[in-house]
Amino acid sequence: MAVAYALVMVVLLQFVGQPCTAVQAPVCQPKASCSECLRSPGCAWCKQREFLKHGESTERRCDSFELLQSRKCNDVVNPAADKFISKDNKLNSKLEDVVQLKPQGINITLRIGMPEEFEVEFQRAEGYPIDMYYLMDLSYSMKDDLENIKNLGQDILKELQKVTQSVRIGFGSFVDKDKLPYVSQVKSRHQNPCPNRLDTCEPAFTFKNVLPLTEDARQFKKKVSAQKISGNLDSPEAGLDAIMQAAVCQKEIEWRDVTRILVYTSDDTFHIAGDGRLAGIFQPHDGRCHLSRDGFYDGTAFDYPSIGHLSRVLQANNIQLIFAVTKESVPAYEALSALIPQSVVGELKNDSSNVVRLIAEAYGNLSSTLLLEQDHTPAGLHISYMSYCSPEKPSEWQHRGECTGIKVNEKVAFKVRLNATECLKEPQKFEIRMQGIKEVLKVTVKTLCDCNCNDKQENSEVCKGQGTLSCGVCSCNEGHLGQYCECKRQSDMNSTHAILKNCRANEKSQVCSGHGSCECGECRCIRHFSGKFCECDDASCEHHNSKMCNGQGTCECGNCTCNENYSGPACQCSTDTAMCLNKNGQKCSGHGECECNQCKCRDGFGGKDCSQLLKPCPTYLPCVDCTVKAKLYSSPTNNCSVVCESVKLTRLEGKHDLQCLHDDVIYDVTQNDDGTVLIQYADLPRSIDKTMVAIVTSVTAIVLIGIVIIIVYRVLVELYDLREYRSFVKAQAQTEWEETNQNPLFQGATTTVLNPLHTQGC
Repeated sequence: MAVAYALVMVVLLQFVGQPCTAVQAPVCQPKASCSECLRSPGCAWCKQREFLKHGESTERRCDSFELLQSRKCNDVVNPAADKFISKDNKLNSKLEDVVQLKPQGINITLRIGMPEEFEVEFQRAEGYPIDMYYLMDLSYSMKDDLENIKNLGQDILKELQKVTQSVRIGFGSFVDKDKLPYVSQVKSRHQNPCPNRLDTCEPAFTFKNVLPLTEDARQFKKKVSAQKISGNLDSPEAGLDAIMQAAVCQKEIEWRDVTRILVYTSDDTFHIAGDGRLAGIFQPHDGRCHLSRDGFYDGTAFDYPSIGHLSRVLQANNIQLIFAVTKESVPAYEALSALIPQSVVGELKNDSSNVVRLIAEAYGNLSSTLLLEQDHTPAGLHISYMSYCSPEKPSEWQHRGECTGIKVNEKVAFKVRLNATECLKEPQKFEIRMQGIKEVLKVTVKTLCDCNCNDKQENSEVCKGQGTLSCGVCSCNEGHLGQYCECKRQSDMNSTHAILKNCRANEKSQVCSGHGSCECGECRCIRHFSGKFCECDDASCEHHNSKMCNGQGTCECGNCTCNENYSGPACQCSTDTAMCLNKNGQKCSGHGECECNQCKCRDGFGGKDCSQLLKPCPTYLPCVDCTVKAKLYSSPTNNCSVVCESVKLTRLEGKHDLQCLHDDVIYDVTQNDDGTVLIQYADLPRSIDKTMVAIVTSVTAIVLIGIVIIIVYRVLVELYDLREYRSFVKAQAQTEWEETNQNPLFQGATTTVLNPLHTQGC
């Protein structure tokens, strides 16, 4: 079954990966010597004798392997990159002989600029042993957490035993550096840093290894139960100091070469490098173990470690980190986790009651994430990775291999690409590792930069007996020169001047125009230059479509010599006119010129064959205007021939609904199949002046409304007066004094008084 799976993986990698791994072949840049040629990407060297034609430069021996073969070179120096797997143990999940990374050793020989690839497989073994070290913040705010942790040792072991039968657990604690301003130095507060005087706290310390890794849960409970809470002054703690000591003190913590997990619990943030200056501590951390015999780390000699330093130490010791912190501290630790590979953050309840479940979930996340990368990158070497997390969809090339959601016993493949950018002076060695795993792939890389032609001949006949032949090239003895040492150098200056004069276009020009060498009075041009004085640049012609001479001609002395049916300075124009013809076979519909098999339309026309009218109304307005005015003033319409070129006008009688409007004329512009433009125009229909109608109607309405208001007002006034009059008449009718001629408001001025004592007749 395993063999069948391996075969399927190989096939998938070959076929699925091909589109993603295709690397564009480098273009050879010719060089003058064999060694320089091999250092130029994509180049090979022809060492065949008498390969060059007369006048050709030595650089012509350096070209791509294919081109040298096409030029009939039968002796090509083109050493190929090579790889050899030196150690390739099969993947194995047996605990006594676990192999999770394959292969384990490979030797690669590279050519500069020509990448080489190889495959790496990984399969996480089931039941792989685990060492878990519990690192706890013992500042006063963690008092209730300590009470819970005392009874969780057995629960943590049981949870981890679900994934492995071999698990060990240890315990360490931290507070802060025992110096101001972190810890009070007042004697009473220093001995008992509890904020509540009724409580008893342990004096503050930086880090303490309470219990090395053990399988005994009872020992864990016993040691943790003996711990007392402590306290400090500021909020941040010496967490990074504690992590550093737990990572580098391998013997004291008793780490095994197994899966290593460090659980960090706290309810506050951490001090970072530079904070130690507040206490006068300037010495950077040295990254070494400084535990005393009783397991304490003083911490006052070195500053807090930097995050980068801590990250490198954790990776070097294959330690995976779980941050179990309270909700308020999660953002700070998530930012820290982003800088430390193989670390995760979990939210811890205020009393640490969920720590067992949190550890189980965090370990599951860590074990399902795979990160494959090298421990360092040698100078002059570029390394990239392609991940096959699922065979159907490989990733892009990245700076490291990365997969998530991988299950135990699930096989994952990676492809590694090495590319040398310069010659390596000596073989370079580095390791590729899966983070959190002890196993590594050891890689040895060397580069091919020197020629070994094995054809050296002194005073060779090929060199006319006046030079040494090596790699097909003559190195002439003193006094001789030329491709085959056929020229004898003259001793007098006049003779030398005469030779050089033959290689100059004029007295002021350079020898061979600066693009070649003068040998025996003749120019030997280099690279793509030619001509008697190497004055022609056969690579300076115009480009089109990213190709010189559009790929439809050859460059000769800076000018394109085009193939048949092509023209133009860059051979960009096809002489074919098929793309310019309309359906009637007319070029550009008579409204443009055919250039490079494309229509260049006149103003007012568009489309592939100039058959579309663009903005017909404003374009033909001058023609319509001229024609209408000519008829209005009875002048000949021939005067409009300039603006009405190739236009046929027709006047329409009666009413018509046309698109264009001009003064008192409406018109429409169309085009016949033969390209003739037709204009039909008619007089604009007369209509009532709607503005005057609106004005008269408005004024009439206002006058009528005014009259109605006046009439209503007068009627209301008359009715009011009539009502008042009737009221007056009714009141007058109700008075009685008019009939009795007595005014009830009037009384006379005479009063008659009778004397009772007076009787008449007395």
